[in-house]
Amino acid sequence: MAISHIVVLATALLALLCLPCAVAVVVCADELVARRTWTRHGRREIRALRCLERDLTSADLESRPPAPEPDMAELVADLRRLNRQRRSGPTRHSATWLAAVLEAYDERLELASRHLGLDEHLAQLEGMDREIERVRVEGLLHAAGLRLRTA
Repeated sequence: MAISHIVVLATALLALLCLPCAVAVVVCADELVARRTWTRHGRREIRALRCLERDLTSADLESRPPAPEPDMAELVADLRRLNRQRRSGPTRHSATWLAAVLEAYDERLELASRHLGLDEHLAQLEGMDREIERVRVEGLLHAAGLRLRTA
């Protein structure tokens, strides 16, 4: 009689321990089936994506022709827009936004200087030196006849 009680007690204990796992399998069965199906059918897609990635990374990006430089009217319009953005708007509240706008503004200053044959050193400088160089380049562009500030 004691052996039958032990067997019943062991079976009940085993059922209690395995019940949460059984419930989890029933609840998550659709996800498991979908994952299994996707991995079976998705291998071709994964292989195709890896081939595409390999082709794109192995392509010689240097052999592509460079993008055409914008004309002077576009540069002046961009410089005016970026100048307004760096002095007001979201840049007053976000250091990340201000850094991005200043970087774009400096790139446009470099392009305008190169287009006019002016000497600039924005890329080599940082911090306060870069600010001073930015003001100097703006002055050179103003002396060349470009109005960067509209008001």
